[in-house]
Amino acid sequence: MNWKPKRYSHLTIHDQIVDWVKSRIERGDWPVGTKLPTQRQLAAEFNVNRSTVQLALDELKADGLIESKVGAGVFVANNSWNMFLDKAQLNWNQHIESSIYKPNYHTIQLINEHEQMDRIIRLGTGELSPDLLPAKQIEQSLKEISLKPKAIGYSSPQGSEKLRVTLCKYLKSRGIETAPENILIVSGALQALQLIAIGLLEKESIVFQEQPSYLNSVHPFQSAGMRMISISRDAALTNNLRKFKRKRQSVFYCVPSLHNPTGKSWSMEEKKAVYNACKELQIPIIEDDVYHELAFETPASPIKSIDTSGQVLYIGSVSKTLSPGLRIGWVVAPSPVIERLGDIKMQTDYGSSAFSQEIVAHWISSGLYETHLIKLREQLKRRAAFVEAILERDFQRAATWKRSEGGFYIWLRFREPIVNKALFLNLLHHNVLINPGYIYETKDLHHIRLSYAYATLEDLKKGLKILLELVENRHRRG
Repeated sequence: MNWKPKRYSHLTIHDQIVDWVKSRIERGDWPVGTKLPTQRQLAAEFNVNRSTVQLALDELKADGLIESKVGAGVFVANNSWNMFLDKAQLNWNQHIESSIYKPNYHTIQLINEHEQMDRIIRLGTGELSPDLLPAKQIEQSLKEISLKPKAIGYSSPQGSEKLRVTLCKYLKSRGIETAPENILIVSGALQALQLIAIGLLEKESIVFQEQPSYLNSVHPFQSAGMRMISISRDAALTNNLRKFKRKRQSVFYCVPSLHNPTGKSWSMEEKKAVYNACKELQIPIIEDDVYHELAFETPASPIKSIDTSGQVLYIGSVSKTLSPGLRIGWVVAPSPVIERLGDIKMQTDYGSSAFSQEIVAHWISSGLYETHLIKLREQLKRRAAFVEAILERDFQRAATWKRSEGGFYIWLRFREPIVNKALFLNLLHHNVLINPGYIYETKDLHHIRLSYAYATLEDLKKGLKILLELVENRHRRG
């Protein structure tokens, strides 16, 4: 909301707020059933007292434009449009509720809403701190990039050939032998998952995953009508895959290097076991490998490096290492798969940013990227050690954890099942934002995905102190 009441208007502040809300309803910006922001949010946005907001809302309620629902909030009333000269309003909520794509969990909606607020301490964010992004170096590198007119137009369905050729050389260092025609440039790893969901699988296909899983916090497969099944990587893996798969189309999604949210990595033996089980049953593997460059020690080679049957769809990205704003990732897969996904991508966005592709190609080919990664890993290692020292000193009675292997996260497990919506909201009230375990596994009330990658060291210290105080107060009350 960019609107604010004018201090020197002939109308009072509360009258201006009333008129503004009426205009939002009349224009259809807020259809019937829309939930209004809270009084606290409106007061903060308008820079006025809550009493002024409450006075305006009371007038709107008296006019029948909005209504309160106990425990739920304030909503645009069903009869609101009777106030506007018999205008008929399209019921957008009906369209929204019957649409294909599933909404995020409310907790995730709140996370997305609050992450960009400066006052918030972000303890769970899967993103690098602005201080860790090479903004100055990227700015300097723009002077070194020679752009040809064709290069900044629409690219081919598979993306910039220059970038794909560069990636072939880069991926070889990971043990992946591929060709430009087997690479698709995408707008981040999440788009890769969305393209795979709608381009390669039929409805009611089975998506196998470990638990907890990043896929439970986003819905690319669920919204496409897929069935999610959590499975353990134990001695019964092959039999369990066979039992659940039956004659259904299926895929196995995994993050073997620095798993999201737990931060754990598979050994090469574990990777081979999953590959062989899936190969036997003809189950494609989606290998999400966006964190491997941030491992503190040399990670095991990816599953794709041992793939001799073309069944591994390999996903990489620079969003976790160079810049999420560039929106550049890639998929390595057999040619028919790449052609299919490229066709669908052209139908959705007509190609990823040409400028971003040029920047990434330059950074990887020039060696800037590898130099940046060396420095970034050291910075993340220091941040991890800083947080682990606080945990060792203050959290041993309340929680357990394992030392970070790299990436962004520590999977913090509280001894008691206290990580619920109430704790999340209480922390948010104290301007601390967490990623609770239940957004990755519905029944998980023990874990927090603790990120050391975004908040400043001072904010990490402050946020962890608030977290511990709230947890201890809750324990004393219990």
